[in-house]
Amino acid sequence: MAQLTCRFASQILDVTLSLSAIVPEHAKAPSPVLYLLHGLSDDDSAWQRFSAIERYAQAYGIVVIMPQVGRSYYTDMAFGPDWYRFLSEELPLISERLFPISTRREDTFVAGLSMGGYGAFKWALREPERFAAAASLSGSLDIVAVGQRETPPPEYPLIFDGSPQGTDDDLFALLKRYDTPQACQPALFQWCGREDFLYDANLRFKEAAQKSALQLDWHDGPGDHQWRYWDRQIQRVLKWLPIAPASST
Repeated sequence: MAQLTCRFASQILDVTLSLSAIVPEHAKAPSPVLYLLHGLSDDDSAWQRFSAIERYAQAYGIVVIMPQVGRSYYTDMAFGPDWYRFLSEELPLISERLFPISTRREDTFVAGLSMGGYGAFKWALREPERFAAAASLSGSLDIVAVGQRETPPPEYPLIFDGSPQGTDDDLFALLKRYDTPQACQPALFQWCGREDFLYDANLRFKEAAQKSALQLDWHDGPGDHQWRYWDRQIQRVLKWLPIAPASST
């Protein structure tokens, strides 16, 4: 596998950004792609620095693309840049130009941890025609509750002008689109540690998703908000994705 770091000028954000990627070195055809999203205090390098994602991805011959979005909650900010537009419009185009990735829905996946788990589910639920599956690890899935904390993230009032409840940034509102089966709907994988401060929010999302027509693969277990748990669970996610291990192809 090749590890790549790219710097490019975003036309949507009007700023230079970086993204990290893991790419099979001898792919004979366009590869499945996993967009892997970072958490609130991380950047595009975090998954490679704190997990063994390169080794895990190699077994599946999958391209892993890890963008940088700052502390944006993968959202078009009320008083700041359009980070969701960058994620959903510009990043796929850049990735398709730079890397040997498949553009087929059945080969396209998104996952993330914490803030990135929220971003992964939001992107997949808003654009189900793009993704076959999405995964959240310790996801910050109740964005309304984030703003109701005694001390919310300082960026929160810059991102959301008032409460996002009922908008396309509210995962619980997005779930209502799937009250009945849809022609395109992503499979969802959700994990959270029972000692994680986001566990209650994850339970609320699980219960709401299980009332929808979506296919949710829910898991919990011992653990809090740490990389040692996410490193284990990303292996589980890769096994869960509908892709064959590279050694069997």
